[in-house]
Parts: sequence; structure tokens; C-alpha cells
Amino acid sequence: MKAILVDDEESARDVLENLLKRFCPNVELLAKCSNVEQAVEAIHTHKPQLVFLDIEMPNYAGFEIVRFFDHIDFEIIFVTAYDQYAIRAFEVSAVDYLLKPIDIDRLKIAVSKVETTIDHKDAAQRMALLSSTLEREELKSILLNDKGYQYVVDLDEIIAIEAQESYSTLYTLSKRYTASKNLKHFERLLCDAPNFIRVHKSWMVNKTHILNYSRSDLTINLAGDIQAKLSKYKKEEFEAAIR
Repeated sequence: MKAILVDDEESARDVLENLLKRFCPNVELLAKCSNVEQAVEAIHTHKPQLVFLDIEMPNYAGFEIVRFFDHIDFEIIFVTAYDQYAIRAFEVSAVDYLLKPIDIDRLKIAVSKVETTIDHKDAAQRMALLSSTLEREELKSILLNDKGYQYVVDLDEIIAIEAQESYSTLYTLSKRYTASKNLKHFERLLCDAPNFIRVHKSWMVNKTHILNYSRSDLTINLAGDIQAKLSKYKKEEFEAAIR
């Protein structure tokens, strides 16, 4: 698999190059670039399948690379020492990433994932969502994978999320989605979204869509005829959140 790497620090480029040689022999590294402008030229020249891309660089941030292309026909793995908010932005937009210092097992998994599931059709959408999420202080939307399709869903549209073993059902104002992520994933993703409350081991709700709730039955009635369960252990926390 042909690849290039982009990082403004020479030492970081050398470290990743050595790790790829030792642990990912299927990756053929064709160029090392120190900024986005060099990377754009290298991509046009070498046509890589994969680009390892640092976020923080001079002139342009790494995710801005998509502005130089009408069509994204390569996969991107971000390599970053960024903070937790940026990590959540990567997860929201279904973009893969590696944290510095690079964990070897995580590197192997990320490369293997690209090798087995290369699919560029949604790359531009994923990058656009990443860019908008990083530029905002508050999370506004997430990207969902449902039956092979990807959807950008506004948080305001989500009524509730229900656990279905290792999957989750997301109820929105317009349709229902089945996501291949468990409820814990969404709880972590939405931990800073003020309207979302974990109310039960199987339910998370958007409090803006609550119609009423029953203290005796421990049920929450929401828009769209959705009825969520309320755990007796979450009752006090729930009532405080909706006051």
C-alpha cells in the first residue's frame, strides 16, 4: 500500500518511518513532507492510498488538506498530540487517528483497517465534519454508520439512544438509525453535550425532547412516541437535570 507522511517535525517523521518499516512492511512510504503544500504536491505525484497527517503545522492545519482537492481518493490517518476535544472530534467524524507517542499495536490496527476497508466515497464528508467540529467550541453533529451508509446527524434532531447489545438505535425527529457502536461510545462522545442524559443502562435521552415522565412507572415519554426507561438509581440525577 502506497503512503506518504506529513509532519513539520523531522524527528516525528523519522520515528513514524522507522515504525512503518519495522511493523507495517506492506506500507510503501513514497514521500515525507513537512507541510501541507508539500503534501499536496506529493499526493498529485505519487497518488498514495494512505496519508499520515499531523494536525498542527505551519500555514495550514492538517485537516485543511481537503481544500486542495476536488475529490479525495486517499485515506487519512491523523497523527497528533492534540487534546481530548480533538480526539472526540476525530471519533465524531469517523476519522482514524494515532496519538503521539505512537502505540505500535494501535498503528498496526489503523493500517490494517485502511488495507481492508478502503472506501473514499465519504472521505470529503468526514473531513468537512472534522473541520467544522474542531473549529467550534460546542459539538453540533455526529457522523453515523448505518447499513453501509454514512449520515451527518444534528444533535438537536436526536430524541434518544437505546442500547441493543453491541449496537445502538438512535431515534431522531426524521428517522431511526442503527449504529454499530454501543451506548458507552455515545455516552463518551456526548459527555460535553449539555442536553443528553444517561437515564438507564439501556437509554440516553435528549432532555429537549422530553414530554413528561412517570415517577411511579419509571418511564420517560419523548417526542415521536418514544418511551425510555428510567433507572431508580438515575432518578435523582435525572430530576435535577430537567429542573
